[in-house]
Amino acid sequence: MGNLLSSLSKTIHASLALAIILFIGLFVGNGGFDFDRLFWSWLFRLIHVVVAIMWIGLLWYFNFVQIPNMPKIPDEQKPAIGKVIAPAALFYFRWAALLTVISGLILAHLNGYLHSAMTFGGGKSTAIGIGMWLGLYMAFNVWFVIWPNQKKALGIVDCEPEVKAKSARTAMLFSRTNTLLSLPMLLSMVAAQNLY
Repeated sequence: MGNLLSSLSKTIHASLALAIILFIGLFVGNGGFDFDRLFWSWLFRLIHVVVAIMWIGLLWYFNFVQIPNMPKIPDEQKPAIGKVIAPAALFYFRWAALLTVISGLILAHLNGYLHSAMTFGGGKSTAIGIGMWLGLYMAFNVWFVIWPNQKKALGIVDCEPEVKAKSARTAMLFSRTNTLLSLPMLLSMVAAQNLY
């Protein structure tokens, strides 16, 4: 077991294998089900939830852990964060944001509420629509504000020291904006599923 858990790749593959075994067990134990629109809706909801957990989890990691603790880290140790941890976290952060948006839009289409949600068609459509628009805005921030500025702040892109400092602040402020919007976004999405 230690060998399995010592490797992230092996752990993820084992988790996926357990999920597939569970899926097969549920399939067989319940007399099967059709691979129709409901199945695809379920699959894209699962994907949407998994990648959204990665995205918002990393957003909260940056804002609750990394940013507040950077001033406490001795200068000689900061390159470990800036050169190794932050770029890796930002890789998963930005791709999880994109996959969250794509899977959410596909899910809304499969369930027939994409247009009514995007145009705030009332009730459940308005609630999920608010969450969708907040998510789109947050993903835009990730790809077009936070990531470009983080590349400068982390030295991935060469720039002057004053540009680097300004970029770090801009990335932090937009990351905080996304943190500010994260609870209203989640509230809207959960409300649409449970209150209507």
